[in-house]
Amino acid sequence: MADQNKKENKAFLDRLKKKKPKDLDQQFHELHEEVFDEIDCLDCGNCCKTTSPIFQQKDIERMAKHFKMRPAEFVTQYLVEDDEHDFVFPAAPCPFLADDNYCMAYEARPNACREYPHTDRRKMHQILNLTYKNTLVCPAVSDIVEQIKINYANR
Repeated sequence: MADQNKKENKAFLDRLKKKKPKDLDQQFHELHEEVFDEIDCLDCGNCCKTTSPIFQQKDIERMAKHFKMRPAEFVTQYLVEDDEHDFVFPAAPCPFLADDNYCMAYEARPNACREYPHTDRRKMHQILNLTYKNTLVCPAVSDIVEQIKINYANR
């Protein structure tokens, strides 16, 4: 559905970014709770299959400790530095994604994974470009944006 609505979603989120509605965070947070009461991420795992989180130094240290490695070893074995000088996985899927969509490093996972899909953050208007990209990866984000479009159309 998100693929079919790509242009519409992009235009809608661009308009929201300019308007900065005062209740935007509240809308996202309420819908985040509703949607994730219905959707089980383990049924999908698309985020882990298609994208890489950005690893901050604390993430590297936590993951290295989890796997009983030195941080430099973890970087050498699992990460590359991208064009923006961020540490990421060299390819998808995540090397820690099991066949049943469970994460083999769940307790130590990077902050970007902990916060994904970022639909319960404050100041949502600041990350609507990311939200758009996430509609193409995460069915839950797509559902949230579709509902927000309906809510704002009724105003």
